[in-house]
Amino acid sequence: MTYTVDMLTPGSWVDFAPATTTAEVGQNIRTIISTYLGSSPGSRGIGVDYTDVIDGPIPVLKARLAGIITTAIMEQEPRAVIVSIDFLETEEESALYGRLVPVIKYALAEEVTT
Repeated sequence: MTYTVDMLTPGSWVDFAPATTTAEVGQNIRTIISTYLGSSPGSRGIGVDYTDVIDGPIPVLKARLAGIITTAIMEQEPRAVIVSIDFLETEEESALYGRLVPVIKYALAEEVTT
């Protein structure tokens, strides 16, 4: 089964006791993606280093960002297997602000069969 984390949808408060593994993994992915690497007190290894995806052509940045996000999730949340990473953007946002909003589709590692 494939699950989605949409970074455009506002997140909710942190749930310290998620009811399901899916909810916990989704919350962890959202936390990883929305945290700049090194900015979390007590856990400096959580997050993504976005310094390599500043000021470049949007198609190149999409590819770099997808790789950076995939690597961060693989290292920090091994229960998730990335299926795809897409980006929500409007022409106006992309042209004026260079804003790319990731949409991560993933499966749980325990559900994936080879």
